[in-house]
Amino acid sequence: MKSIMVVVADSSRARIFTTESPSSPLREINAMTHPEGRIHEQKMTSDLPGKDSGQGAGAGGHAYQEKVEPKQQEVIKFAKQAADYLDKARKAHKLEKLMLVAAPAFLGELRNQLPEEVNDCVIFELDKNLTQHSPEDIRAHLPKYLTH
Repeated sequence: MKSIMVVVADSSRARIFTTESPSSPLREINAMTHPEGRIHEQKMTSDLPGKDSGQGAGAGGHAYQEKVEPKQQEVIKFAKQAADYLDKARKAHKLEKLMLVAAPAFLGELRNQLPEEVNDCVIFELDKNLTQHSPEDIRAHLPKYLTH
């Protein structure tokens, strides 16, 4: 029997639960961590190149700027890791329906990283960080019954 998966995540932690029905208790089956998601931006950028001394070609000194900030790059990396886990579960026929509960900024990135086939399984989303909550408290934030 395929179960409903519930992902509860933020930029440094994802907890994966299953439930047999939309009204039954949650059972945690996996926990993923990404400590780099907790590092402050300043610590991530302290070793980056500084300003151009102006001695090379060009017109004056400019700070080098990456297109994606290091902190955001870590968020993307972890969202991709979580999305890959869900895609493998779908391919193994362990995922039929999916509920996403994530910190608002992470939820958006997770959506961006989900393959279309996994995204089609999403039946509920909640933009709230509940990663530190008990399974019972998380379950209380989910719909009691789903029509899907």
